[in-house]
Amino acid sequence: MIEADAAAGDIASDVFGPGLATAEAYVELLRTVGVEWGLIGPRESARIWERHIFNSVAVREVVAPGVSVVDVGSGAGLPGIPLAIARPDLRVTLLEPLLRRVTFLERVVSELALGERVRVVRGRAEDWGQEDGRFGAVVSRAVAPLDRLVGWTRGLRSPGGAILALKGSRAESEVAAAAAMLRTWRLQADVVEVRADVRCEATRVARVTALARGK
Repeated sequence: MIEADAAAGDIASDVFGPGLATAEAYVELLRTVGVEWGLIGPRESARIWERHIFNSVAVREVVAPGVSVVDVGSGAGLPGIPLAIARPDLRVTLLEPLLRRVTFLERVVSELALGERVRVVRGRAEDWGQEDGRFGAVVSRAVAPLDRLVGWTRGLRSPGGAILALKGSRAESEVAAAAAMLRTWRLQADVVEVRADVRCEATRVARVTALARGK
């Protein structure tokens, strides 16, 4: 558990390295514009590093090197922006249907000079679900139950890629509830725990991949 900005700063330095100043600028945008526009609750502003940034960036541990990533229902840019800052090898698409959030994301990408690797697209996952497998990682955070999310996004996943849904205590129950549907689509799911740093709480990720041949 992180109890002070000083501790968060030490962890952020280790997690983001050369991208620390960019991560700090993003946090400042969340604390100011994000709160003002209702994308982050006012009570969350003191806990952004722990509750949002470190929780989000932990998913980098299960994203393959150099792949294209789509962050479905990106909202305020979580987990896509922290992931892009921590992993400069990735190209990230932030997919978000709501105009106010899209406007915020475009401002973030511009102010943080991430435009070469990060793009913002206004749209819904279900409208993009028939795309021809262009993304090696489909990430999401607090968007929808796993079965619904996979239904929307399975067409976005490249043949060797993964759907990575950041979940809480219900991760296993959502995987169990989706089991029959996943097998119909020849997919499988497991739950992995990842951390931004050993000093951080674990992030639980429901990982969906292709079912191995013969199963």
